[in-house]
Amino acid sequence: MENSKQPSFLHSVICFGGIIGMIITGLIVFSVPIHVIILIAIIWSTFHSKYLGYSFQSIKTAMNKGIEHGLSAMYIFILIGVVIAAYLESGTITSIVYYSLDLISPTVFLPASLLICSFMSLAVGTSWGTVGTAGVILIGVGSAMGVPLPIVAGAVVSGATFGDKLSPVSDTTNLAAVSAGTDLYKHINSMLYTTIPTYILCLILFGFVGMQYSADTVSREGVEAFQAAIASNFVVSIWSLLPLIVLLVLSLRKAPAEVAMVSSVVAAFILAIFQQDRIIVDFLASLQTGFSADTGHAGLNTLVNRGGIMSMMETLSMTLFALALGGVLESGGFLKALLSGLLDRIKSVLSLMFATMCTGILACCSMGESYISIIVTSQLFKKKYQEMNLKPFMLSRSVEESTTMSSPLIPWSTAGAFYFGAMGIPVLDYLPYTFLNLLNPILSLIMTFFGIAVFKEFTQKAEPKHRPETITSS
Repeated sequence: MENSKQPSFLHSVICFGGIIGMIITGLIVFSVPIHVIILIAIIWSTFHSKYLGYSFQSIKTAMNKGIEHGLSAMYIFILIGVVIAAYLESGTITSIVYYSLDLISPTVFLPASLLICSFMSLAVGTSWGTVGTAGVILIGVGSAMGVPLPIVAGAVVSGATFGDKLSPVSDTTNLAAVSAGTDLYKHINSMLYTTIPTYILCLILFGFVGMQYSADTVSREGVEAFQAAIASNFVVSIWSLLPLIVLLVLSLRKAPAEVAMVSSVVAAFILAIFQQDRIIVDFLASLQTGFSADTGHAGLNTLVNRGGIMSMMETLSMTLFALALGGVLESGGFLKALLSGLLDRIKSVLSLMFATMCTGILACCSMGESYISIIVTSQLFKKKYQEMNLKPFMLSRSVEESTTMSSPLIPWSTAGAFYFGAMGIPVLDYLPYTFLNLLNPILSLIMTFFGIAVFKEFTQKAEPKHRPETITSS
């Protein structure tokens, strides 16, 4: 945007307050579609930018710049729809669900889901890939076992976020370290102090919830009927795991996500043609519109009738709107003005970390994208952490515990929209069960209050200068 006057603190409060009010009243009270709410918010923020003297062309440029930050995510959005359809055509998802129903007990299903998604996300460094593959499969297994799907989605998101936060190959982990000016492994080590205790607590919570779904409460006849429906509609084989193995191997070898996903689709294509006897044209059509079949079993129909490029279009369009809104708010300086008066009033480490986390969450809510939220929050608070003599990885930890943790819980963010598109579970439905995302920031602040895992720069007291003796006459 061109050089125009900056918004005042009061102006920024009015602008952000209006957007938050629209979201709360529109989404929760009146159930207005989120696309419409964000569109109105864009118009609202445009009027505020015009008041500051910006031209419409510069505002439009800011929207384009905001969208540009999320373009790489758009490719992943589209490819995940393709991957899901291809995995259904090849029988990959249904085969894994079939075997999982024999191997995993309903009692340990939720903790197992948390662990599976944690290890996968930690290995490949992407929560999106974990949710789009393992998450979809676990939703199917949970449905067959009769476990409420929002709880399953909560375990999936918690596990995927854990790995995404701590993996040295995660883009958000690296970005947070670079933005805060700290070493990657120092950043990861600092997060272990707060994340591991939270993770243990989550395992206990999911274990406690999972005890309600023992073998006695889950109908074995229902599970067997689900398996029979799979066996009658798909060829169940260990070879069906090949596309997922290709995806994991390429991801572990640090191949670009797009390359790994396309390669796994090629493997799925081969299986679909030669193992599932699919027709090539039908396979290609599924990549566009999603897999479609009447299996004769309502639960299995819900699992398999999904995927395809078109299934991600609603999610993609909502994300574009949110990124455009974030571009206007960032370029207009509204977030910076909102915090300018706050920084001078921060006197304690606890208040600084609390303000950092609140800013990260607000940035994710307003900009709809964790990457730019990490950068903006780090830039706003870096100098304050230096003034308070705190290690740089204290900043990167606080930033991740707000942005990375909150992004999946915001319906209009890129992560929240993607998770809904992949698993089919609304964000507000699974939000109460994302124990790791909800508890990690709280536990971190509690530890800070007691002075635990607070790291300051070592400062050596300056030695007093030597004063020469003075000779006085007697």
